[in-house]
Amino acid sequence: MSAAPLRRSVASLTLPNYRRFFIGQVVSVSGNWMQNVAAMWLVLHLTGSGTAVGLTAAAQFTPLLLVGAWGGLIADRLPKRRLLTITQALLALPPLILFGLVTTGSVQAWMVIALAFAGGCVTAFDNPARQSFVVEIVGADRVVNAVSLNSVVVQSSRIAGPGAAAAVIALGGVGPCFLINGLSFFVMIAALRRMNPAELQPAPPAVREKGQLRAALRYVAATPALRLPLVMMAVVGTFSFNFPTLLPLLAKFTFHGTATAFALLSGALAAGSITGALTMGSRERVDNRFLALSAFAFGALTLVAAIAPSYGLMLVALALVGVASVSFSAGTNSAVQLAATPEMRGRVMALYSIVFIGSTPIGAPIVGWLASAVDPRAGLALGGIAALGTGLVALLGPRRAARREGRTALPA
Repeated sequence: MSAAPLRRSVASLTLPNYRRFFIGQVVSVSGNWMQNVAAMWLVLHLTGSGTAVGLTAAAQFTPLLLVGAWGGLIADRLPKRRLLTITQALLALPPLILFGLVTTGSVQAWMVIALAFAGGCVTAFDNPARQSFVVEIVGADRVVNAVSLNSVVVQSSRIAGPGAAAAVIALGGVGPCFLINGLSFFVMIAALRRMNPAELQPAPPAVREKGQLRAALRYVAATPALRLPLVMMAVVGTFSFNFPTLLPLLAKFTFHGTATAFALLSGALAAGSITGALTMGSRERVDNRFLALSAFAFGALTLVAAIAPSYGLMLVALALVGVASVSFSAGTNSAVQLAATPEMRGRVMALYSIVFIGSTPIGAPIVGWLASAVDPRAGLALGGIAALGTGLVALLGPRRAARREGRTALPA
């Protein structure tokens, strides 16, 4: 990237509040990825089952699917900075408990799954508040940039987190990964408390009344600028974003590797994603055509990864997948944030989180079963077909509709 686009890519970091938020997330999300690697590897070690790995991922995200909409409603009703301080403190508890269980040698697979579910219950309220808080920090004119930088946080953490996890696991086992993640949440709490409230742009709180969730669903259904990206993400999120389930299976069963091989696969995916996120950050807007093309590219490159014949080529393919995947995810996030009204943003972002992250309980067990019953590459292929097909439908659908309208408008 040249200097000018790179400056545009990091423009939101000139705001002190966003800079604090960014640094807090870097530490906290890196801790989360350390825990993800440790938890998936621990469950795989305890059970040897790809289905169990998929169930672990499903348990983490099932609460978001079940109660995420209520989390968005709470985010619309309460000050988001205060709500996030509470949820971040509660999120520290499951990893600290896991650390104790692993240290005492009493951990079992069901305990890991149960604590993943407990953390997911809190995340159902944390995620929509954190997503919708971004626009209150930076304003509407920097949303695409800030969302892309948030993707940089997630993807750079995918490099730092798994890399650190591999080193920690090699030196001290999985237990310290859980301890580090538990402590990382307090860095995020400190970042939130050090923000200057006068520089925030809070949305007006939603007044408590009946039918607010139904109103949000009607609002999304009646707003094409929200409906299309959410439907696209529902399909792609269910079948294509299952890398936490697939990568450990690819590392262990396809390439006969260790936790280090898993970490390198995650790192390759993340490295490409950072490139995609920085490129996205220089954009001023996204449209439906961009979302369709990015979904198509995501699917096509995932299919290329599914047939990569060697470990080295798989690393290269996953890096390219990362570029396309973050372009799609950051693009849909930005489109939804910009299209939602301030008083509805928490609920709308909760719906986004449900179709993106909350779809994992549906997709992860399916992909985990397919990877175990057939081959981990089959799980990648399923995700590639889903994303490619979604992109094609979104790209060609409006053209066909326009042609039909043109024929209807012709005189008899």
